[in-house]
Amino acid sequence: MSLRIRVTPRGGCDRLDGVALAADGSAHLKLRVRTAPEAGAANEAARRLLARSLDLPASAVRLASGATSRAKVFELRGEPSILGRRLLEIVAA
Repeated sequence: MSLRIRVTPRGGCDRLDGVALAADGSAHLKLRVRTAPEAGAANEAARRLLARSLDLPASAVRLASGATSRAKVFELRGEPSILGRRLLEIVAA
């Protein structure tokens, strides 16, 4: 499963901020991390936050694209129905 996200580095805390629409009408999950975007640290923090939030091992979350952009795509390994339910719970919270 692929997940589009928008990361805010140096966001003051590590948390998911819900879903937003991009200018092209596509949806993405917003999240913020405390770390600065230096040497991939913010990407790693985002990967770990996604894994922790979705109750997945960190190895099941991989950055697929957007290494130097705030807009990223992460690939999630796991049962799609379970991941979908967990994402819906996150969005509803």
